Amino acid sequence: MHRRIASSVPRAFALALLCVFAAVPVAEADPVEVRAVPVPLNAAQPDLKTVGKLSYRGGVELLSKSDRFGGFSALGLSADGKRMVSLTDEGNRLDAELVYGPNGDFAGLKNTEIFTLTGPGAVPLMDKTMSDAESMAAGVDGEIIVSFERIHRLWAYPPKQTGPRPLPLPDEMRGATENRGIEGLTLLNDGSLFAVSEGLGREGANLAWVSNRRGWSVLIYRNTDGYRPTGAATLPGGDVVLVERYFSPRQGVRIRIRRIAHQDIKPGAEITGDLLAEMREPFTVDNFEGIEAIKGPKGETLIFLISDNNFNRFGPQRTLLMMFELTD
Repeated sequence: MHRRIASSVPRAFALALLCVFAAVPVAEADPVEVRAVPVPLNAAQPDLKTVGKLSYRGGVELLSKSDRFGGFSALGLSADGKRMVSLTDEGNRLDAELVYGPNGDFAGLKNTEIFTLTGPGAVPLMDKTMSDAESMAAGVDGEIIVSFERIHRLWAYPPKQTGPRPLPLPDEMRGATENRGIEGLTLLNDGSLFAVSEGLGREGANLAWVSNRRGWSVLIYRNTDGYRPTGAATLPGGDVVLVERYFSPRQGVRIRIRRIAHQDIKPGAEITGDLLAEMREPFTVDNFEGIEAIKGPKGETLIFLISDNNFNRFGPQRTLLMMFELTD
């Protein structure tokens, strides 16, 4: 991986770098009206506030009449939790300010805008083969690193520059099918990147990688029961959380959130992580693909999830944005 990406950087600083996404070249700004409808953690038990090792701190279903709204696959927050950026699998970017209630629970969004990401030469990404963004991470020099699938690639968007800068892919990604790309990408506290694929590898094992100054090294992420990783984030203390998804027409969608100790992420390792929470109906659950973690105003660890509705504006999939506090 590029030398600058593998440099050492404090995690708090890395999170703050997400604020610079406002400087990433975009086109076709579109202020968009978004309505936030509160959702319970569990529809059958509206007063329930805990699942596994997570405490529910508020969540909403996001609704908009805009044809560009939906398909959110990646999530980033500023270190103070006031701003968010989410990328879609059609090359759009949602910018918004987060709204909290008097008790600090998440309540909705305001000042929402949608932009179109650009490619080299600041050309808007309009074709699906080029615009399918799946994950994002901060870089140590203020850039935002985005992974795309279909035509697999990693692009670094530097602040205040026109167009992204290509970064080397892991060798194993070069022969991957179009929808088996990097689904989770996060900057570790030592300045290296951790990436995990959704479909590469054997049954029950996904290829993952960690960067260094010479390139990418392979490790294995073990999963069970047909779950697949769809997003990754680094906790304030350095460990990594992954969101996993399972779907079948008969059983519907289920998700798991796992925590991986930072010292276990090393070349050649086989990692699984500890289960933090598992959600299925009647819990409020959907196609969660974006995850982010920040330190809250009281020092607590907050985990956010956003779901990809695949642009099903009228159901059954929904755009959910939910906040949890890690209690362990």
